[in-house]
Amino acid sequence: MITKKTIAQDIKLIDFPEEVDEQNGIKLYGETSWENQLAVLSHYLHSNNNTEDNNCKRKVINAILEFLERKKENKNEVITIEYATQLAEDPIAYDLFADFFNVPFPDPKEPKFTFIDLFAGMGGFRLAMQAQGGKCVFSSEWNKYAQKTYMANFGEMPFGDITKDVTKSYIPKEFDVLCAGFPCQPFSIAGVSKKKSLGRETGFKDKTQGTLFFDVADIISRHRPKAFFLENVKNLMSHDKGNTFKVIKGTLEELRYSIHYLVMDGQTYVPQHRERIMIVGFNRDIFRGEEQFTFPKQKQATRSIKDILDPNIDEKYTLSDKLWNYLQNYAEKHRAKGNGFGYGLTDLDGISRTLSARYYKDGSEILIPQGEGKNPRKLSPRECARLMGYPDEYRLNQVSDVQAYRQCGNSVVVPLITAVSEQLVKTMLTSNDI
Repeated sequence: MITKKTIAQDIKLIDFPEEVDEQNGIKLYGETSWENQLAVLSHYLHSNNNTEDNNCKRKVINAILEFLERKKENKNEVITIEYATQLAEDPIAYDLFADFFNVPFPDPKEPKFTFIDLFAGMGGFRLAMQAQGGKCVFSSEWNKYAQKTYMANFGEMPFGDITKDVTKSYIPKEFDVLCAGFPCQPFSIAGVSKKKSLGRETGFKDKTQGTLFFDVADIISRHRPKAFFLENVKNLMSHDKGNTFKVIKGTLEELRYSIHYLVMDGQTYVPQHRERIMIVGFNRDIFRGEEQFTFPKQKQATRSIKDILDPNIDEKYTLSDKLWNYLQNYAEKHRAKGNGFGYGLTDLDGISRTLSARYYKDGSEILIPQGEGKNPRKLSPRECARLMGYPDEYRLNQVSDVQAYRQCGNSVVVPLITAVSEQLVKTMLTSNDI
């Protein structure tokens, strides 16, 4: 018989045949992956099995069939479509999918609104929206390592590439809020410098990432949510002499949304200087531009870097003599040229520089002093997660340290996003038109 096993670690790509005849099974729709099957199944389970679309139900049955095939202990056991169909009707009753729900951050039992989570990453937006009573009805993230982390914490595998129509087809017709921390590399200062050095285009001319905003705009246009919440780097406002943000703002306003935006610093909530632009929009067809939305007040940092440090840290995070000497020589070379490039030795009673996705390489932007005669060290992945405002029950061990560093560096500051989400949801739910 099938027994319960942990599925979070079992993420491997497989191909499915284009079609299976009626005698051997149900029709499968083209090549897909185990990640996509888990996305279909987990979204179905978290939606309380609520789907009337026959095509969708067939995909769910396919996903259940594959899940059962992978989990059976007796390889000669035959899994029938009839059994998979029964499971699809009432999957929780069969107690086979407990791992989808035994997670640190489950859906609220009595949700107040629904939202979708695009470019989901580690799930910072999801934590923020769930804290306001929101239920996630769709998530998307192309990075397979971030998918693993997301799955381990929320019990839901995000769908993949949101630029593909097949991925967009899984988005429910109706939901209340769209959340998206769309990729910032085409607009960030560091990203622009790197791309120019490689002779590549930036901003909207970057065909691989810069245009992802228009996929967000397309989804807003198709589904007309009550509100949206976008996040990006501060440099988005000044990129291309302000023309990039002008196009973004104009596009959203053409879709009949009133726009509120503000550059906010994460240091109000975590001991890190991290400036990001918050963009909140409300559907004019519902709110008529009369919503009473305000961003939370910004304050100076109240926490210091020492608040997030582990007292007993593994020696593997201490810089080697070779790396420490390299960083010191590199900084000295640039100081001689009048440049400001170099490592950042953090004041333990102060706040850190901005954590980046490249932190795993050498940790140079945030180094922790360890006293006279000992090389400084990097933050551990857990400390990086704390620096981004993630609670300690958040699971990081599904991926390597390198991938965890990358995910933290690309993440949003959770308490900041939570504070803005609180204002957004309060505005949305207190409107007389809802």
